[in-house]
Amino acid sequence: MPSDRQLRAAAHPAHNGKPLSKRLHRLLIPVPKLPPPINPGLLKREQERAEARQNRAADKITAFSGSMLFVYIHIIWFGCWIGFGVEDYPFGLLTMIVSLEAIFLSTFVMISQNRADARRQVIADEQWRTVQEEDKQNKELLELSRQILALTKEGRSLAVPGGASRRSPASDSPAE
Repeated sequence: MPSDRQLRAAAHPAHNGKPLSKRLHRLLIPVPKLPPPINPGLLKREQERAEARQNRAADKITAFSGSMLFVYIHIIWFGCWIGFGVEDYPFGLLTMIVSLEAIFLSTFVMISQNRADARRQVIADEQWRTVQEEDKQNKELLELSRQILALTKEGRSLAVPGGASRRSPASDSPAE
């Protein structure tokens, strides 16, 4: 006989048997977890950044404020504030609270932009080092190619006396 929990999961197929805590976690933290950066420079930068508690807090606040949950909470908050008549129109206190929130959120947006700029700079620095290394390798390859060409010319001149062609005029004529 199926358990009560199995019956409830079958009645709500959208839940797929996930416990309430998992569903709430997905709702409260809707931002998908990104894969770790592949670039070694970025990985090092992220580790250094994660060491500071204030950076971790700013990242979490920015992630939350950029989610739909943030929007839903504000819709409910504003609706309740107005619906329950917390204050009379023109809602001076609500306006002040929202203005202060906007100031702080814009600061977090700038922090996020600075972080993105720092990441772009790390990538650019890594690419510059790679380009410099490839340029050095290309110069070495060109020098080796020149040496091979010089050795080939020298070998040909030694193989053929006087540098003239070994072919006889008869060999240049078409085959009979």
